[in-house]
Amino acid sequence: MRPTRTALLSRIAAGVLGSYAAASLGAAALAFALPLPGRDAVTLAQMTGFLIFTAAIIWAFSAQSAARAWAGIGIPVIVSAALLAILLALRS
Repeated sequence: MRPTRTALLSRIAAGVLGSYAAASLGAAALAFALPLPGRDAVTLAQMTGFLIFTAAIIWAFSAQSAARAWAGIGIPVIVSAALLAILLALRS
């Protein structure tokens, strides 16, 4: 079955925007959570962010529907944002 144009555009948006949000928030939360010196934590978190970005794009186009693609990317984004907020609150 061929996806409609709207479903394809939705997957592209999930792949580009959602994976960017997931990688950015995941890397930021990981940088705060790692028990390493500042530069090392940021470097490791950014390298992990590239893996998150790649996995999210692959997920966006391998999910069975556009809704599952958004859910599969959106839930980790929400969890990463919550974790980052908690870590920032604890740091203050």
